Amino acid sequence: MLPWLNPARAGALLDALRERILVLDGAMGTMIQQHGLQEDDYRGERFAHGYDALYATHGHAHGPGCGCGHDQKGNNDLLTLTRPDVIAAIHRAYLEAGADLVETNTFNSTAIALADYGLSHLARELNQAGARLARGVCDAVEAQDPARPRFAVGVLGPTNRTASISPDVNRPGHRAVTFDELRDAYRDAAEGLLDGGADVLMVETVFDTLNAKAALFAIEEAFDARGARVPVMVSGTITDASGRTLSGQTAEAFWYSVAHARPVAIGLNCALGARELRVHVDALAQVADTHVSCHPNAGLPNAFGGYDETPEDMARVLGEFGRAGLLNLVGGCCGTTPAHIAAIAEAMRGVRPRVVPALAPLPSGGSGGSGRGEVEPDRALDPAPPPPNLSLHAQGEEQNA
Repeated sequence: MLPWLNPARAGALLDALRERILVLDGAMGTMIQQHGLQEDDYRGERFAHGYDALYATHGHAHGPGCGCGHDQKGNNDLLTLTRPDVIAAIHRAYLEAGADLVETNTFNSTAIALADYGLSHLARELNQAGARLARGVCDAVEAQDPARPRFAVGVLGPTNRTASISPDVNRPGHRAVTFDELRDAYRDAAEGLLDGGADVLMVETVFDTLNAKAALFAIEEAFDARGARVPVMVSGTITDASGRTLSGQTAEAFWYSVAHARPVAIGLNCALGARELRVHVDALAQVADTHVSCHPNAGLPNAFGGYDETPEDMARVLGEFGRAGLLNLVGGCCGTTPAHIAAIAEAMRGVRPRVVPALAPLPSGGSGGSGRGEVEPDRALDPAPPPPNLSLHAQGEEQNA
């Protein structure tokens, strides 16, 4: 195991996790929408013509009608460069509402996701700038209360491609992205986040575990290159009432598939809203020998694209999670605001964090990538089966337990 890149910061995070339930921030996109930004805000001076005036490939000279311009409105990550004041103010609002950790504005800052805007080359720069901005706001708020450390979480989103599922129903074997393409994109992003001073890296909103595995592989490569590491968190998303990710895994199977990365926390975010996630967070809490996180949406989107769960609604439900001993970290995703985070933080006040269990290793069930006994962990959709040497009667008894 490599040493910590910043032992003091990593130690402060682990100490805080032992003491209380830590609070993550809420939605970045929801807050950006409230600013009513227009195309010019997104473009700024450097991207005034819809392309990067500082970058051109193969000797190409940008100019009128060159065809390189793209609309940038909606490219929220670009605001880190063009409107850092807006992003910094959002970070600060969440910290002042009670968040212990703020997530960098880098959810789509991979070469793969940025290709839609013609800005793939910006991936490392955006991640570095996003981490530096978040870390700077944390420093400023922490200086006002040094006894309470604040942490910048470097976010690696899922991209807009899936390595496990074909985008073409007529070609089930087709894939729009390869593992190595994802690995390269995530490596670039992870390096930028580390350069910018992120305290933690979080692979977030995982709908395809193979994408997450590419991210985790790339992160380990980045750590190896530096000879040091930072804590890693992984958070998946349940796509519907079946309780499975888009690539088909239950919460338990998802954990077994990524446990080899030794994340400091495993959790669920986005998805169905807090109440509907209860059973799946409970399942994670029973099988994971690490910290458990949950930062759900403020319910499902309504007919107008908004979210109906109030701060009081979410705080009441998530407070029940905490008192049931399910949580180590909690926050909000789509539709949540500083008001939601303030209510959630208040609900967690005085609630003891979940005790991380010391679980017995899984019995060997075949060749698996993590060494924890699961069979083909990147393909398994359900928890690992019982060992093959059990009788049929014993297997039935085990499944009924």
